[in-house]
Amino acid sequence: MRDVRLLEAPFDPEAAVAAFAAVHPAAGGVASFVGKVRPDDGVEALELSHYERLTLAGFETLADTALARWPLDGLLILHRTGRMTPGDPIVLVAAASRHRRAALEAVDFAMDHLKSDAWLWKRELRAGTWHWIEPRSEDHTDLARW
Repeated sequence: MRDVRLLEAPFDPEAAVAAFAAVHPAAGGVASFVGKVRPDDGVEALELSHYERLTLAGFETLADTALARWPLDGLLILHRTGRMTPGDPIVLVAAASRHRRAALEAVDFAMDHLKSDAWLWKRELRAGTWHWIEPRSEDHTDLARW
């Protein structure tokens, strides 16, 4: 079971993980990662733009790939779009599995792809000026592991 959503409004990661875990009572473990807007380097805001038909389809393909690769009971991907401020949750990836390793690896796999290979355009507002954000070399190195 996969649940993949692009969200324009804020979400509560703890409530989302709790609801996801409740739907998968046979799972031996639920692993999750929450990415938030960093409050460093004078970031005032983060804005994520997308083309929903491509972005959502890409996220769904990513989820299907993870579900085919690991023995998961379920995978959840929630990703914000629009304007956010420091501390706001941007992304939540959670995986439920009978055993921890599959859940942990699936979350790591999904995040590496979302960080470097997603149909999202990111920019930060710093000192009143918008700056486009590109994946870092470390992000590409992480993605190459898979």
